[in-house]
Amino acid sequence: MRKEYGLTIFTGGRGSRRFRAATDLAIRAEAAGFGAVWTGELYNRSATVPMALLGAATERIAIGSNIAYGVGRSPLIWAAEARDLDAVSDGRIILGLGNGTAGMMENWLGASGEAPAVRMEELVTLLRKLWLLHEGPVHHDGRFYRLHLVPTTGTPAPVREHLPIWTAGVGPRMVRAAGRVADGLVCHPMTTPRYVDAVVRPELARGAADAGRALDGFVVKGMRMVALDADEENARRRVAFAVAQYAASRVYDRLFALHGWDAAQQRIRSAVKAGDPAGAAAAVPDEAIDAIGIACTPAALPGRVAEHAAAFDHLNLCAPPWGLEPEALEEATEEILVALTPVPQPAV
Repeated sequence: MRKEYGLTIFTGGRGSRRFRAATDLAIRAEAAGFGAVWTGELYNRSATVPMALLGAATERIAIGSNIAYGVGRSPLIWAAEARDLDAVSDGRIILGLGNGTAGMMENWLGASGEAPAVRMEELVTLLRKLWLLHEGPVHHDGRFYRLHLVPTTGTPAPVREHLPIWTAGVGPRMVRAAGRVADGLVCHPMTTPRYVDAVVRPELARGAADAGRALDGFVVKGMRMVALDADEENARRRVAFAVAQYAASRVYDRLFALHGWDAAQQRIRSAVKAGDPAGAAAAVPDEAIDAIGIACTPAALPGRVAEHAAAFDHLNLCAPPWGLEPEALEEATEEILVALTPVPQPAV
């Protein structure tokens, strides 16, 4: 098992059962040799609460948010939570931050959707200052954030001098923001190797040049939706369904145009508008399924993952998040973990 692989933890159930199941998956992923486990955030779940549990239950594996909403907490609370999470895990967290769409920022999180890349750059810059709060007061007057903090009690230094912050990006400007201020880029599941070469790498370099910094140690993190089935065609239909949900959004126009899938994208949109999810999935080109997801039998998964990992510095694997209830997502996550867990060899 390669350390460069990660696993998104999806679990179901009510009450504490969901968190116990997440902890069990993380412990087993660590034993299997995964490099990281990732938690997500949505309108009905937090990324940071499970991160604390996973950090306390494991010893070596990195614990990351994939992603947490940057505007969902104030910079002060983000910095305080990050300090606690890093302490719980003894310095193993990765803070993955994103914006979501402008509509999500405005309608879910009560923040302006204006200039999201500029906002993210300012947030990361302010978090860097707050991470060093033990060195003295923090004063900041920016476009989106105002903070003047003079500690009234002793503030111990964090576990690590530097907190890894990876920011999410699809379009050129958000990718450039990562190159300017972040330690890594969280790519969307729709990001293909061709898109990495044509858009991501050049925009990261442009952002780094704007900031006068090098990208040494910078991590480009890919995501792959994985569907496993003894009948590979069933797996392909599950990936196609997920791709179709994303393809309907204009956010991915550039990617579809780059690959020459424009006509297919229009057919997908027409089917979605007509309320025909099966038709939308059927319109997804085979090439898109293979470039965006991994659909195969469990036995074939290690080889397929290795092929997709070549385009990224870290590859995170997740169950297709569309069309499955939490319990089914947990089962699909379990299947990925089992398929990538090395089989113990008998002693000679």
